[in-house]
Amino acid sequence: MNKQEIYDYLKEKNIWHEITEHEAVYNMEDLSEVPLPYPEADAKNLFVRDDKKRNYYLITVRGDKRVDLNEFRQKYQTRRLSFASEKDLMLVMGLIPGAVTPLGLLNDEEHKVSFFIDKEFMDHPGLIGVHPNENTATVWLKTEDLLEIIRQHGNTVQVVQM
Repeated sequence: MNKQEIYDYLKEKNIWHEITEHEAVYNMEDLSEVPLPYPEADAKNLFVRDDKKRNYYLITVRGDKRVDLNEFRQKYQTRRLSFASEKDLMLVMGLIPGAVTPLGLLNDEEHKVSFFIDKEFMDHPGLIGVHPNENTATVWLKTEDLLEIIRQHGNTVQVVQM
């Protein structure tokens, strides 16, 4: 799905959302320059794989949080982790670097990616801001709606303390 297909999908499913269009951003520093309506709900997304390229993980945390991959590995008993390549990102989720988003899981036809989201997104007001498969906009959704979309698609979802 591309950006417009994501918008159409959300509308078709009658899922509340707001859209903030902006210049292309490639990292959290770029995004900090964009005036956002809900900056506290902004998400940072890490697409990682194990050392055998058998298991892929999308880790989503608030934009100001850091993720220690060694700690994640120990806590969730994975093999050694590293960032997935641009090629893997395109093959598995149909995305380019800078556009990584949980909505990209809708392009994961083989359900290869396990989704881990920080439970802080469940706290009031329960919103999350993610790219609509392109880095030229941020879509604001209720976190529960996002999780339901991904579960219905068939990917594993874990809400965890990061």
